[in-house]
Amino acid sequence: MMIDLNADLGEGFGIWRLGEDEALLELVTSANIACGFHAGDPLTIRRTCAAAIDRGVAIGAQVSYRDLAGFGRREMDVDPEELCAEVLYQLGAVDGIARAMGGRVSYVKPHGALYNRICRDPEQAGAVVAAVADYGDLPLLTLPGSAVHEIAAGEGVTTVVEAFADRAYTAAGTLLSRRSPGAVLHDPGTVAARAVRMVTEGVVEAVDGSLVPVEARSICVHGDTPGAVLMARAVRDGLVDAGVPLRSFT
Repeated sequence: MMIDLNADLGEGFGIWRLGEDEALLELVTSANIACGFHAGDPLTIRRTCAAAIDRGVAIGAQVSYRDLAGFGRREMDVDPEELCAEVLYQLGAVDGIARAMGGRVSYVKPHGALYNRICRDPEQAGAVVAAVADYGDLPLLTLPGSAVHEIAAGEGVTTVVEAFADRAYTAAGTLLSRRSPGAVLHDPGTVAARAVRMVTEGVVEAVDGSLVPVEARSICVHGDTPGAVLMARAVRDGLVDAGVPLRSFT
């Protein structure tokens, strides 16, 4: 059993900084780097890619709806052809910078509203999958049960399933909306224990107390959550103590 530990990084913009990227890169095995549509700018992308490459951390393109003001967390209705082009644009930007730094993008993970939308919307999912298929042989990171899986399989795109250590789950196995109280968890011990249970037992406790089956090859800790470094370290230590090797899925 091996598990990947991923976090959203490079989410600053200009002089505005968000998260502790350098510290998180010492803990994670994969970095979801913002592509400039919900956060990130050319210099931030360059620095984050270089830092990830220096540490041997896999680089993922965290593509998003074009929504800087809303941090990519607002629902948007985008024409599928336009969305496909925007995902390609973001992929090309981050991969180009990563290659200039001596690395490359090795997977794709949508962000925020786009991530949630393609789990249930086949049309939007198809646009994202089409962009990934057009760009090249890159796996797509998503939730178990997502609409993406079937569509991606039809296009020859590999999907990888992940779970969220710092997010609450509903009894249906979906993420509790961020608008709901308790949607984001902050206690490092609780987050670490949930991650270990997800990996070793294949279950997570939902908000109603029920146990929900969960499948994961990767565990995510959000880089913009206050205390993200403490949580990521607790998750990493917990998995290592449980005898689970950490390695990127790429």
